Amino acid sequence: MSEQTTNEATEPAPEATATVTDTTTTKVLTEKAEVPEAAAQTAEAAVPSEVPAAVPAPPKDRRKLFAALRWTAAVVVFATVGAGVAYGITQPDRTDLPGLSTEDDGRWTFPTLSQPALPAGAPVPQGPDNKDGTHYAQLTGLLLPAPVGSEVDDAVKADKDGKVSPDTFLEEYTPESREKLKQSLEWDGLRQIVGRGWTTADGTRTHVYLLRFHSSGFVDAFKGCDSNAQLNGVSALDLDDVWSKAKNTQMNSTTLDFPGAANFDGTDLSVYQEVKPLLGEEQSKIGCLRTGDVLGMVIQTRKGEVAPVPFHQTVILQSQLLS
Repeated sequence: MSEQTTNEATEPAPEATATVTDTTTTKVLTEKAEVPEAAAQTAEAAVPSEVPAAVPAPPKDRRKLFAALRWTAAVVVFATVGAGVAYGITQPDRTDLPGLSTEDDGRWTFPTLSQPALPAGAPVPQGPDNKDGTHYAQLTGLLLPAPVGSEVDDAVKADKDGKVSPDTFLEEYTPESREKLKQSLEWDGLRQIVGRGWTTADGTRTHVYLLRFHSSGFVDAFKGCDSNAQLNGVSALDLDDVWSKAKNTQMNSTTLDFPGAANFDGTDLSVYQEVKPLLGEEQSKIGCLRTGDVLGMVIQTRKGEVAPVPFHQTVILQSQLLS
C-alpha cells in the first residue's frame, strides 16, 4: 500500500471536548421529572403494614453467577438506548445497581472517556446530516484507553501517534491468510489504522484496532473480522455463548440482521469466541464493530478462558466511543 492510502491527513485542531462517561459501572438515568416530596410521602403512607415474607435468596455462588450475567445483559441493553435517555457511567455504590452485589465481578476500571472534538462544522457520525456515518474526529481520539493498572502490550506495534501499518496489523492473522487480506485492504479503500494493546494482572492480553475506510461500503467488504477470520494461534470461531444468552434474554424483542449481532446506536456489533479444542493453552475472543466508515476490532486472549465481563465491557465501551 502506498503512503498516500495509509497516512491520514492532518486533523483540524479540536475546539471542544464532550465528556461521555466514566467507565467502571453502568447506570442509565431516564429524563423524568423528580417526584415531589409530598407525593413520595403519600405513596409511602399507602403501603400496607403487612408485607409478605421475602423469597429466600439463592445460594451465594448462584447470586454471583446471576450478577455477572445480569451485568453483561445490562451493558448490552445500556448500549442500545437511543435519544431521550441521558446516561452516565459514574462510580455509584455497587449495591445501587440492579444485579450487582458487593463482590468483584471482574470488571476493569477505565479512565474517564470523552469523545474528541469535531472540526468546525463537521457532523456527528450518526447525525441526520451524515448518512454514511463518517467519523470526522481524529481516529486516535476514538480509541479506547487502557484500563487502570494495566501494562502496555508491545505486540501492538503502534507509532508515537498510535498509528499501525497494515503489515503490522496483519500479524494478528495466520501467515497464509495475510496476502489476501492485504490485497483487500489495498483495494477496498483503507485510509488509516490505529491500535493499542495492554495486559492486565491476570494475564489477559487485549488488542484494540480501529480501521478507517473511505466509506461504509468498504467496511462491509473487509472479511477479516467475522466467524471465518483466520487469527494467528486461534483454532476456529463461533458465537460468544454468554453474550448470545444475555442478549436473547434481555433483547428478544429487538430485530437483528443475523445471529450474534446487535445494533448499538448505529454500530453493528458481533462477538465471537474460540471454540475447543484450542490450539494451545489460551482462548481468544473477538468483537467486531462496524460503524460508518470505521471498523473496530477487539481481540482478547487469556490462559484457560477469556473472562466474559471485562471482554464485553471493553467491546461496549469501544462501541460507545465510536457511536
